[in-house]
Amino acid sequence: MSIIKHAGNLGEPRVLSPETMYETIKDLGIVPFFENIIPGYSIEELTPPEFWFDGDGDELGPWDWKIYSVQSGDIAYGKFLLGGKAAFATPRWYADLAAWRRSQPRYQPDARQQKILDFISENGSIGIREVRGLLGVKKGEADAIMARLQMQCRVVTGDITRVYRGEDLHYNGWQRSAFCSPDDLFEGIMLIPDCAPEEAFQRLADHIKEIAPEATPKQILKLLG
Repeated sequence: MSIIKHAGNLGEPRVLSPETMYETIKDLGIVPFFENIIPGYSIEELTPPEFWFDGDGDELGPWDWKIYSVQSGDIAYGKFLLGGKAAFATPRWYADLAAWRRSQPRYQPDARQQKILDFISENGSIGIREVRGLLGVKKGEADAIMARLQMQCRVVTGDITRVYRGEDLHYNGWQRSAFCSPDDLFEGIMLIPDCAPEEAFQRLADHIKEIAPEATPKQILKLLG
Protein backbone atom coordinates (compact mmCIF):
# COMPACT_ATOMS: atom_id res chain seq x y z
CA MET A 1 0.00 0.00 0.00
CA SER A 2 1.32 3.41 -0.92
CA ILE A 3 2.25 5.60 2.02
CA ILE A 4 1.99 8.78 -0.05
CA LYS A 5 -1.73 9.50 0.06
CA HIS A 6 -1.81 12.20 -2.59
CA ALA A 7 0.51 14.38 -4.62
CA GLY A 8 2.12 17.18 -2.67
CA ASN A 9 1.66 15.53 0.74
CA LEU A 10 5.25 16.09 1.80
CA GLY A 11 4.83 17.70 5.19
CA GLU A 12 4.00 14.67 7.32
CA PRO A 13 7.12 12.80 8.58
CA ARG A 14 6.89 9.18 7.50
CA VAL A 15 10.47 7.88 7.37
CA LEU A 16 10.59 5.89 10.60
CA SER A 17 12.62 2.81 9.69
CA PRO A 18 14.66 1.27 6.86
CA GLU A 19 11.45 -0.19 5.45
CA THR A 20 9.44 3.04 5.49
CA MET A 21 12.39 4.92 3.98
CA TYR A 22 12.50 2.39 1.15
CA GLU A 23 8.72 2.66 0.60
CA THR A 24 8.89 6.46 0.62
CA ILE A 25 11.56 6.42 -2.09
CA LYS A 26 9.52 3.94 -4.13
CA ASP A 27 6.39 6.08 -3.84
CA LEU A 28 8.08 9.39 -4.69
CA GLY A 29 10.17 7.86 -7.47
CA ILE A 30 12.98 10.39 -7.15
CA VAL A 31 13.91 12.39 -4.06
CA PRO A 32 16.94 14.26 -2.65
CA PHE A 33 18.46 12.92 0.54
CA PHE A 34 18.95 16.28 2.25
CA GLU A 35 16.99 19.51 2.64
CA ASN A 36 17.30 21.58 -0.53
CA ILE A 37 15.81 24.41 -2.59
CA ILE A 38 12.37 22.76 -2.76
CA PRO A 39 10.87 22.91 0.76
CA GLY A 40 9.75 19.58 2.17
CA TYR A 41 11.12 17.55 -0.73
CA SER A 42 13.79 15.40 0.91
CA ILE A 43 14.25 12.30 3.00
CA GLU A 44 15.66 14.53 5.73
CA GLU A 45 12.47 16.60 5.96
CA LEU A 46 10.29 13.48 5.84
CA THR A 47 12.12 12.08 8.88
CA PRO A 48 11.17 13.02 12.46
CA PRO A 49 14.06 14.98 14.04
CA GLU A 50 14.58 12.34 16.74
CA PHE A 51 15.45 9.78 14.06
CA TRP A 52 17.85 11.97 12.11
CA PHE A 53 21.59 11.31 12.17
CA ASP A 54 23.04 13.53 14.92
CA GLY A 55 26.71 12.83 14.29
CA ASP A 56 27.59 11.26 17.64
CA GLY A 57 26.56 7.71 16.86
CA ASP A 58 23.52 7.62 19.14
CA GLU A 59 20.99 7.79 16.31
CA LEU A 60 22.02 7.06 12.74
CA GLY A 61 18.55 7.00 11.18
CA PRO A 62 18.43 7.39 7.38
CA TRP A 63 22.22 7.70 7.21
CA ASP A 64 22.34 4.02 8.09
CA TRP A 65 18.90 3.04 6.79
CA LYS A 66 19.92 3.97 3.23
CA ILE A 67 21.97 0.75 3.13
CA TYR A 68 18.71 -1.21 3.06
CA SER A 69 17.52 0.74 0.01
CA VAL A 70 20.86 0.50 -1.81
CA GLN A 71 21.09 -3.25 -1.25
CA SER A 72 17.53 -3.79 -2.46
CA GLY A 73 18.82 -3.61 -6.04
CA ASP A 74 15.94 -1.49 -7.31
CA ILE A 75 16.89 1.93 -5.94
CA ALA A 76 19.56 4.16 -7.46
CA TYR A 77 21.54 6.11 -4.88
CA GLY A 78 24.22 8.64 -5.69
CA LYS A 79 25.15 12.28 -6.14
CA PHE A 80 22.96 13.01 -9.16
CA LEU A 81 20.73 15.95 -8.20
CA LEU A 82 21.37 19.63 -7.46
CA GLY A 83 24.77 19.69 -9.10
CA GLY A 84 26.11 16.68 -7.22
CA LYS A 85 24.04 16.14 -4.06
CA ALA A 86 22.90 12.77 -2.75
CA ALA A 87 19.56 11.47 -3.99
CA PHE A 88 17.50 8.33 -4.55
CA ALA A 89 15.51 7.21 -7.59
CA THR A 90 13.62 4.21 -8.90
CA PRO A 91 14.57 2.79 -12.33
CA ARG A 92 11.49 4.41 -13.90
CA TRP A 93 12.54 7.98 -13.10
CA TYR A 94 16.28 7.44 -13.09
CA ALA A 95 15.94 6.30 -16.72
CA ASP A 96 14.41 9.65 -17.69
CA LEU A 97 17.17 11.51 -15.88
CA ALA A 98 19.85 9.36 -17.55
CA ALA A 99 18.34 9.92 -20.98
CA TRP A 100 18.53 13.66 -20.47
CA ARG A 101 21.96 13.85 -18.85
CA ARG A 102 23.70 11.48 -21.27
CA SER A 103 22.47 13.55 -24.21
CA GLN A 104 24.12 16.75 -22.96
CA PRO A 105 27.64 17.66 -24.20
CA ARG A 106 28.71 18.81 -20.72
CA TYR A 107 27.92 15.38 -19.29
CA GLN A 108 30.20 13.34 -21.54
CA PRO A 109 33.06 11.45 -19.83
CA ASP A 110 36.61 12.67 -20.28
CA ALA A 111 39.62 10.37 -20.62
CA ARG A 112 40.08 9.76 -16.88
CA GLN A 113 36.38 9.18 -16.32
CA GLN A 114 36.28 6.77 -19.24
CA LYS A 115 39.15 4.85 -17.67
CA ILE A 116 36.99 4.33 -14.58
CA LEU A 117 34.02 3.27 -16.70
CA ASP A 118 36.20 0.75 -18.50
CA PHE A 119 37.40 -0.62 -15.17
CA ILE A 120 33.81 -1.00 -13.96
CA SER A 121 32.85 -2.69 -17.22
CA GLU A 122 35.63 -5.24 -16.74
CA ASN A 123 35.37 -5.72 -12.97
CA GLY A 124 31.74 -4.93 -12.09
CA SER A 125 32.45 -2.23 -9.51
CA ILE A 126 35.07 0.12 -8.12
CA GLY A 127 35.83 1.69 -4.74
CA ILE A 128 37.50 5.00 -3.95
CA ARG A 129 40.79 3.31 -3.07
CA GLU A 130 40.79 1.62 -6.47
CA VAL A 131 39.99 4.94 -8.17
CA ARG A 132 42.97 6.52 -6.41
CA GLY A 133 45.26 3.70 -7.49
CA LEU A 134 43.94 3.63 -11.04
CA LEU A 135 44.34 7.36 -11.63
CA GLY A 136 47.10 8.19 -9.15
CA VAL A 137 45.08 10.86 -7.33
CA LYS A 138 44.29 11.75 -3.73
CA LYS A 139 40.98 10.94 -2.06
CA GLY A 140 39.43 14.38 -2.53
CA GLU A 141 40.08 14.33 -6.24
CA ALA A 142 38.88 10.74 -6.53
CA ASP A 143 35.64 11.70 -4.76
CA ALA A 144 35.15 14.64 -7.13
CA ILE A 145 35.69 12.47 -10.22
CA MET A 146 33.19 9.89 -8.99
CA ALA A 147 30.67 12.63 -8.18
CA ARG A 148 30.99 13.88 -11.75
CA LEU A 149 30.33 10.39 -13.12
CA GLN A 150 27.26 10.14 -10.91
CA MET A 151 25.97 13.44 -12.29
CA GLN A 152 26.47 12.01 -15.77
CA CYS A 153 24.18 9.11 -14.71
CA ARG A 154 26.91 6.63 -15.67
CA VAL A 155 27.73 5.46 -12.14
CA VAL A 156 25.66 4.81 -9.00
CA THR A 157 26.35 3.38 -5.57
CA GLY A 158 26.14 -0.37 -5.98
CA ASP A 159 26.76 -1.34 -2.38
CA ILE A 160 27.52 0.16 1.03
CA THR A 161 29.25 -1.67 3.86
CA ARG A 162 29.49 -0.56 7.48
CA VAL A 163 32.96 0.12 8.89
CA TYR A 164 33.55 -1.06 12.45
CA ARG A 165 36.42 0.57 14.35
CA GLY A 166 38.27 0.34 17.63
CA GLU A 167 38.89 -2.52 19.98
CA ASP A 168 35.16 -2.97 20.49
CA LEU A 169 34.49 -2.77 16.73
CA HIS A 170 32.13 0.14 17.28
CA TYR A 171 29.98 1.37 14.38
CA ASN A 172 29.20 5.08 14.42
CA GLY A 173 28.22 5.70 10.82
CA TRP A 174 31.46 5.22 8.90
CA GLN A 175 30.70 3.46 5.64
CA ARG A 176 32.49 2.27 2.52
CA SER A 177 30.84 2.45 -0.91
CA ALA A 178 31.35 0.51 -4.11
CA PHE A 179 30.24 2.02 -7.40
CA CYS A 180 28.78 0.29 -10.44
CA SER A 181 26.90 1.16 -13.62
CA PRO A 182 23.13 1.76 -13.27
CA ASP A 183 22.50 -0.79 -16.02
CA ASP A 184 24.29 -3.48 -14.01
CA LEU A 185 22.56 -2.46 -10.78
CA PHE A 186 19.13 -2.78 -12.32
CA GLU A 187 20.08 -5.96 -14.21
CA GLY A 188 18.48 -4.96 -17.49
CA ILE A 189 15.30 -3.37 -16.11
CA MET A 190 16.63 0.17 -16.58
CA LEU A 191 15.37 1.06 -20.03
CA ILE A 192 16.24 4.33 -21.75
CA PRO A 193 12.88 5.95 -22.65
CA ASP A 194 11.74 5.62 -26.26
CA CYS A 195 11.42 9.38 -26.62
CA ALA A 196 13.63 12.41 -27.14
CA PRO A 197 15.81 13.46 -24.18
CA GLU A 198 13.85 16.72 -23.94
CA GLU A 199 10.62 14.76 -23.53
CA ALA A 200 12.21 12.60 -20.83
CA PHE A 201 13.32 15.75 -19.00
CA GLN A 202 9.85 17.31 -19.21
CA ARG A 203 8.17 14.14 -18.00
CA LEU A 204 10.50 14.07 -15.00
CA ALA A 205 9.95 17.77 -14.33
CA ASP A 206 6.17 17.27 -14.44
CA HIS A 207 6.48 14.37 -12.01
CA ILE A 208 8.41 16.49 -9.51
CA LYS A 209 5.88 19.31 -9.90
CA GLU A 210 3.12 16.83 -9.03
CA ILE A 211 4.99 15.76 -5.89
CA ALA A 212 5.87 19.32 -4.86
CA PRO A 213 3.28 21.69 -6.42
CA GLU A 214 4.93 24.80 -4.99
CA ALA A 215 8.24 24.11 -6.76
CA THR A 216 9.04 26.68 -9.44
CA PRO A 217 10.37 25.82 -12.92
CA LYS A 218 13.68 27.45 -11.94
CA GLN A 219 13.98 25.27 -8.85
CA ILE A 220 13.16 22.10 -10.80
CA LEU A 221 15.71 23.01 -13.48
CA LYS A 222 18.37 23.55 -10.83
CA LEU A 223 17.43 20.26 -9.19
CA LEU A 224 17.70 18.25 -12.40
CA GLY A 225 20.57 20.17 -14.01
